[in-house]
Amino acid sequence: MSTKAVMFEQVISRGCGIDVHKENVVVTIRGDGIKEECRTFLSFTADLLSCRNWLKEHEITHIAMESTGVYWKPVFNILEKDFEIILVNARHIKNVPGHKTDRKDSAWITKLLLSGLLKGSFIPPQPVRDLRDLYRYKRKLLQQGASERNRLQKILEDANIKLSSVVSDVFGVTGRLIIDALIEGQSDPNLLANCARGSLVRKRALLSQALHGNASFHHRYMLSASLQVLADIDRMVKKVDQKMSEYLVSFAEEMALLQTIPGVGPQSAIAILAEIGTDMSVFPSSEHLASWCGISPGNNESAGKNRSGRTTQGNKFLKSALVESAWHSCKSTGQNSFLKRKFISISSRRGKKKAVVAVAHKILIAAYFILKNREPYQEPDNKAYMEKRKQALIKRHVQRLHELGIMVPSQL
Repeated sequence: MSTKAVMFEQVISRGCGIDVHKENVVVTIRGDGIKEECRTFLSFTADLLSCRNWLKEHEITHIAMESTGVYWKPVFNILEKDFEIILVNARHIKNVPGHKTDRKDSAWITKLLLSGLLKGSFIPPQPVRDLRDLYRYKRKLLQQGASERNRLQKILEDANIKLSSVVSDVFGVTGRLIIDALIEGQSDPNLLANCARGSLVRKRALLSQALHGNASFHHRYMLSASLQVLADIDRMVKKVDQKMSEYLVSFAEEMALLQTIPGVGPQSAIAILAEIGTDMSVFPSSEHLASWCGISPGNNESAGKNRSGRTTQGNKFLKSALVESAWHSCKSTGQNSFLKRKFISISSRRGKKKAVVAVAHKILIAAYFILKNREPYQEPDNKAYMEKRKQALIKRHVQRLHELGIMVPSQL
């Protein structure tokens, strides 16, 4: 079966489909008044500009292309000002069975575009994309820092220095003083224990036993190297924070509004803005946003039966930030807060992990309406909830009394 055998109603007059690769792009144009034509351009900037001029000569209005790795980004950056671009998930535009070539893929994308059968991916404005790059880069740096700290502790264990068995924070004041002394060549456990500060002063004897190890020259070198890497990462994180603060000046109002949600701090607010932006009109509904994020239960119904309700794959950066905020809201807010009540209600039936995902879902829904309506978070009225809970308790206790043979009125 060939692509020509598939007939669709045309809803776009002139369009273009682009099959994106690392070294080149295959472009097919088609529409009213022009014959289908396919050309291949290299991915260099000069060639992409030539592609843009060629498309403008044929009065192309819409472009569709796959989100292939990072290779779509330079194409998008050059063409976005002159055309309406639809970036499509590659899984959603699989070609019909048959011989696969780049030209056929490009022609198939063009056919789907002209027929209005493509659903574009969410592409935020340039300032939001820049903020997103900075936020994700900072997360990567923090992950590298955590990995390096774990490596340093492994070096201490290899030298039989049991510092983490006594000190809760190896990188606190006492821990850093001890590590610096080890690097400088100090090996006497009693002298190392004298570096204790604060409450650890009372544990000097135990600390001395933990520091009786076998630190060699190699161990000292590795400790010094790890500390240097950590210092470089900390400096880079500060630079990224400074750069992000410049972008956040224009999002000051949204930052303040998002932080009215219980559990959402500055970093979580940055994550929300960096991943979804401020224009909620791009999402048809709050449920659509939750599905895009991967924070809502999936649907799997067959023969009238609901099966697995696992969350779908989505934006892992936003999902992790929302879950962190959910944990914080469940621990820091009062018992009468809506999010805390939601957590307690679900955790008693489904467990804490599923409950915190449900709370993260509620936080994202709140963020959607806060950004859409430009209004701060308002705690829902819990009068109806408390009355419902009261009636449920009465019913349960009355039933229990009946089971014990004590007759009381069913309605109090």
